[in-house]
Amino acid sequence: MKNIYKNILCALLVAIAFTSCENYLDDAPKGSKVPTTLADFEALIRDEYTNQSVNVEQALNLLNDRYQTVADLAYYRLTKANYFWDETADRIALNQADETTYYGQYAGISTFNLIIENALKTTEATEEQKRVVWAEAKVLRAMSYYNLVNFYADTYVASTAATKLSVPLITSANINAPSKQVTIQEMYDFILADVKEALPYLPKVSQTALHPNLGAGYAFYSRVFLQMNNYTEALKYADLALAENNALYDWVGYYNTNKAIIDIPNSYTNTPSPMGYDYVENYTYRHGATARLSTEYSIPIDRAQRFEAGDVRFKSRWKIRTVGAETYYRRTLSGMFNYGGITTVEIYLIKAECLARAGQVSEALTLLNKVRKTRILPASYQDIVTADKTTALNAIFKTKSNELILTIIPFADARRLNAEGVYKVSFSKVEEGTTYALSSDSHMWTMPFPQGATKNPGNGTITQNVAK
Repeated sequence: MKNIYKNILCALLVAIAFTSCENYLDDAPKGSKVPTTLADFEALIRDEYTNQSVNVEQALNLLNDRYQTVADLAYYRLTKANYFWDETADRIALNQADETTYYGQYAGISTFNLIIENALKTTEATEEQKRVVWAEAKVLRAMSYYNLVNFYADTYVASTAATKLSVPLITSANINAPSKQVTIQEMYDFILADVKEALPYLPKVSQTALHPNLGAGYAFYSRVFLQMNNYTEALKYADLALAENNALYDWVGYYNTNKAIIDIPNSYTNTPSPMGYDYVENYTYRHGATARLSTEYSIPIDRAQRFEAGDVRFKSRWKIRTVGAETYYRRTLSGMFNYGGITTVEIYLIKAECLARAGQVSEALTLLNKVRKTRILPASYQDIVTADKTTALNAIFKTKSNELILTIIPFADARRLNAEGVYKVSFSKVEEGTTYALSSDSHMWTMPFPQGATKNPGNGTITQNVAK
């Protein structure tokens, strides 16, 4: 990984024109600038297309949340293996490219390491200002490691987390620093420690949507504890996050405002995405795939059918289309999309799940229905009412997978639920007369490291977490 990490760091700092990546903070060539002020380092957080992107395309393919054309399935063999749940495929051999999920997250981590190491030593800032930038980088680094461990390693299970490997842990911006592929438990401990250290210094109001604030810190803590099946702590931090921001966007209002355009038959004129930097539900904003900054993915027919009737959030984003022999739901929004950050709706639904698991079903459904009322047309809307915990939880899981489609969260949730073994997630489909299935215990729920990482691990070793 040494050479790869070196290349990432060189690319990251190319705008500062260093003479050598080996000594990138030592000497500045004529006409260039070495970062010394807090503003210099804070600016690196704003490099959103590198450091603030979260590309999880293969997870979307496995879930069949993203539509793939016949041509792309014929050309991209790894995509085809995941899309059709081919358990015989050697995905390690197929993953020959430098996958952007892996390298994109480590590129961001290299930036955040640089900020964490230097922010407190910078000039032209107060100690409080330095601590804020330091804390923001801590949270962003933890978020990047969460994405990696929930993509390339098995999901967290308390009884096995101390023995199963996760991903390489790199905490230094020095390109010669050793890396260690730590256990899943060690990685989660590191993530929790980063956020714990950051929380006292996070501001209540962010500089920009890219800078995590106190609400984002609480919300991310809630997400991590949920993934660890620690519902008491997840609920605690969900409450703290919602105390900072509990806004829900009025999708019914959005639909009514744009109805004349949205409802035109066979028209795919794009309406503006409300899910950008100023989305009221944002705690913190991060892109998805940087190649898709202005449009989102289309989705398969089977996936579209899992949305509730009258869901105008769905209706405002996709419309059925047939091109030749292919029929799918084409995306219709243009603009920006918070696919990698955290929003209030996720925290509402985390809180709802925690309450339902604790037997507070009525309180859980009150939160779930509060979210649904902002999404479902009044003519179609009915409160979900039940005293049964399982029914309530399944309704929460369904809404959450629809709300957070095209993010890593439905994938992470499915893995968590499958490991728990009570509310298992599995899929089946029929295409051109052939039945395909993905079982809840399939090895495909963990993605293989790209070959570039395992063949060039640098100052460390990387062991694949799957056999194929």
